[in-house]
Amino acid sequence: MGYGRQVASTKKLFAALKRRGPHRVLRGDLAFAGLPGVVYTPESGFNLPGVAFAHEWLTSAERYEGTLEHLASWGIVAAAPDTEKGIAPSVLNLAFDVGTTLDIIAGVRLGEGKISVHPTKLGIVGHGFGASTAVFAAAGMAAKPKAVVAAFPTVTKPRAEEAAATLKVPGLILTDPGDPMSLRSNAIELARVWKTATLRAMPKAKAGGLIEGRRLARVVGLPGADRDTQKMVRALMTGYLLHMLTGDKTYRDFADPEVDLPKAATMDPFADDPVDLENKVVALLKP
Repeated sequence: MGYGRQVASTKKLFAALKRRGPHRVLRGDLAFAGLPGVVYTPESGFNLPGVAFAHEWLTSAERYEGTLEHLASWGIVAAAPDTEKGIAPSVLNLAFDVGTTLDIIAGVRLGEGKISVHPTKLGIVGHGFGASTAVFAAAGMAAKPKAVVAAFPTVTKPRAEEAAATLKVPGLILTDPGDPMSLRSNAIELARVWKTATLRAMPKAKAGGLIEGRRLARVVGLPGADRDTQKMVRALMTGYLLHMLTGDKTYRDFADPEVDLPKAATMDPFADDPVDLENKVVALLKP
């Protein structure tokens, strides 16, 4: 395939993945297994891929229902624990709950027994605080997931960089061009130590925009929902997960760091001057 034709094909796939997939979606509750949270599945199917999703700070799982539904509509079982939602959440506790969520969806028949998740087709996805949580979750699992998506990760205590440095799991880190210079972002720092991860810059995205609806955190200056960000991120993560979890070669470009995807070019975390605290503070104080 020629380069021009390949680019056109990838753009067409990206446009398709921004829309809902072909599967009718069912919604369930993780409480049946003793964990607060939600699960979205295709209507039926055995040995499906599955992911656990970790939420942003001061946010609940229900603020990502559109994203979870989107993944399910493309054939991926998507579940999210609804814990650690307070002002001072524990990243380690949420990471444990993420691992438990994967155990649940891979260990039981879902729906009315017409849905199952294959134990080797598992991934972890997180946003903001949840993106760093996803790193901890993957690092702490004995049986590693096939892939991790960290969308606009933010700094946590303890720091996720130490956990990321131990990972050999393929990863996709998403950031926006202004985000690496904010005090909250650790996208570049993670990409520098997580050798098997690809960092992609999304200049048209807003780091907080993946959250749906109004949120309490807007009171403390954090951004709200952004539909364009949601569509772009859903397309990128869906294509990436379909290839990484199922081996579907149709979407291999979404996992290829050499391919610049629409609105998400690969970024070299070592290309610019070091992102240190002083630079971040200067950037924060600029008008």
